[in-house]
Amino acid sequence: MRTSSFVQKKEKLGNNETLVFDFEGTLLQSTSLFPYFMLVAFEAGGILRSVILFLSYPLIWLLGEDQLGLNIMVFLCFFGIRKDTFRTGSAVLPKFFLEDIRGEGFEALMCYERKVATTQLPRIMVENFLKDYLGVEAVMAKELKSFRGFFMGGYEKKNPNKVPSCKINGGTTGTNINNSAGMVDRNHVEFIDQGQVNQESKEDCLADDKRNCHVLSREKYPKPLIFHDGRLAFMPTLASSLVLFVWLPFGLFLCLVRFTVGIALPLNLSAPILAFTGTRTTFSRPQSTGSLVHSEKKEKGMLYVCNHRTLLDPLYVSSVLGKPLFTVTYSLSRLSETVSPIKTIRLTRDREKDREKMDKLLSLGNLVVCPEGTTCREPYLLRFSPLFAEITANIIPVAIDVKVSMFYGTTASGYKCLDPFFHFLNPSPTYTIKFLGMLPQSQTCQGGGKSKIEVANFVQKEICKALGFACTNMTRKDKYLVLAGNEGISARNNCHR
Repeated sequence: MRTSSFVQKKEKLGNNETLVFDFEGTLLQSTSLFPYFMLVAFEAGGILRSVILFLSYPLIWLLGEDQLGLNIMVFLCFFGIRKDTFRTGSAVLPKFFLEDIRGEGFEALMCYERKVATTQLPRIMVENFLKDYLGVEAVMAKELKSFRGFFMGGYEKKNPNKVPSCKINGGTTGTNINNSAGMVDRNHVEFIDQGQVNQESKEDCLADDKRNCHVLSREKYPKPLIFHDGRLAFMPTLASSLVLFVWLPFGLFLCLVRFTVGIALPLNLSAPILAFTGTRTTFSRPQSTGSLVHSEKKEKGMLYVCNHRTLLDPLYVSSVLGKPLFTVTYSLSRLSETVSPIKTIRLTRDREKDREKMDKLLSLGNLVVCPEGTTCREPYLLRFSPLFAEITANIIPVAIDVKVSMFYGTTASGYKCLDPFFHFLNPSPTYTIKFLGMLPQSQTCQGGGKSKIEVANFVQKEICKALGFACTNMTRKDKYLVLAGNEGISARNNCHR
């Protein structure tokens, strides 16, 4: 392995050099493309399509993944999928690509300012990731056929090994690079370049043995992975896909039991039963617990300010405290609103009306809010809305984390009414809740004269510190623009967010 020696030559690389590399052979640790097609089948096509793909794998293996087998996977995954709603390539796959990248190959790749990628995967699966995360200027990949807005499950007939003319630092020059250095597993590649890639550098860059390489660490990601969508929380390899399909019948039964217990029984009864079925809840409180609950001497109840991991956050907070709470939300399905064991009030996005609602609820009891406005799966906190800081000085920050092994109980482009079901479909979902104690009066608007933005930022930082997360200025709108192509506002009666 000669990656380290190649990296030391970075200063010697000319500004006019462009690297052409094979995406799968250069960067991915996986030797099979099956997991990525399984992600497309499950997330874009549903459970039935993913089962068909899984059962077809023996034939795919016999035919070879790089030839007829690849065409079969493309057909099974894409046939009949709407083209304008397909967002798996931009919202789901980037997470799994990043977790599968070889660190040595990535470091060598980033030594070049200009990069051109070739891939066996359809363009719609990889182009977004290669350009957004790796800074690739052009992608040589096959296009999928479509008819009247639907994928036909096959490739276009035009030559995939040609890159349309593009400008690199103000100039274009045609160059042919062959496969002699092992960089590109295509017979001939045509691309736009200003200089020939050094032969020795190519060998140094990509001659690494995958068995001796390490997956790229999160700290070295080209940019932070804050948002991603999809339900699967694991890479669906052949073995893990088998485990998934074997678990599903048991998981569905267990999910229905958990869901029924959660909505039919009081909190003090449902909590131990849910724990017996495999759900895990750990929590910690400050030494003085008297300030965590509402006192009759106080005019207002306590305001619990949480970060947002799933729609079940308020329920778990209520369960740990052992008493019902009020909660508010900007977006909630009719189903979730109907079956919720605690009183859930829908906000209007009109600041004055929402402020009056929350103030009224606090006069009646304790209230829990999630000022991020939407869920975030990764170890980051989105910007807190400062509305809660205007209402009361009785603020208790609550740090929440959730661990799942199979399914995410959140979605940006799917059906919100199914979020609790997917959470309980996990074998052993784990909630961790930390009560950080009442906010010092000196850090509130009423007691310390702080601005509402200062209070919101202080609470965000305290929760981040307790969880070991990082603060961001990203918002709900940013999340939905990235993952769903909209601003996250849906019709009132629609459970699709």
